[in-house]
Amino acid sequence: MEKFKTFTTQLENRLRHGELPGLKAQMIMVPVTRLKELRSKTFTEPPKKSAVLILFYPDNGKIKLIMIKRPKDNSVHSGQIAFPGGSYEAEDKTLSQTALREAGEEVNVDETQVFLIGHLSNIHINPSNFDVTPFVGYTISRPDLHGNDEVDKILEIDIDELLDQGNITKKVVTNSRGEKFRVPCFFIQDEIIWGASAMMLAELIAVVREISF
Repeated sequence: MEKFKTFTTQLENRLRHGELPGLKAQMIMVPVTRLKELRSKTFTEPPKKSAVLILFYPDNGKIKLIMIKRPKDNSVHSGQIAFPGGSYEAEDKTLSQTALREAGEEVNVDETQVFLIGHLSNIHINPSNFDVTPFVGYTISRPDLHGNDEVDKILEIDIDELLDQGNITKKVVTNSRGEKFRVPCFFIQDEIIWGASAMMLAELIAVVREISF
């Protein structure tokens, strides 16, 4: 528990007082198909606001975070690995509230037990036209995790799995239009984490590597 306390304290200090690495860190996970979009930053219509929650918690001496696998359906992000999150709603006072609400709905995280400690850089997701703010937080114990019908599977990922360079590779994926292409990704627990989620993880890892715990 002491290790977890040190980790969250130092991570909060880094997120609140240091400059975010942003696109420089994200670039190692950017699919070639997104490079032109990232450079142009032009949209046919105003992006929709959304937020996700990167939630850390201690579990048997390990530091873990939550990701989810979306169900396979006809949606743009069918079957992909993501962080709990979704669209900003009128009932949300802030985008951080969006992240907390969605985490509660999708994986049963009690938002009253979450300590928010900062956020990462915004990412635009072109296929769904979302501007996503990744918020970072923690709980002092493992949440009672249960997925709703928007979740096919919950992944509890050890921080050591993320920091292991051996889990960074390239795989062939299929997008929502049935097109196959090779992408940089994390391959963790037999799952391919690519696209925006991988970009968020790349920036998170860059920040975590700057702290001692």
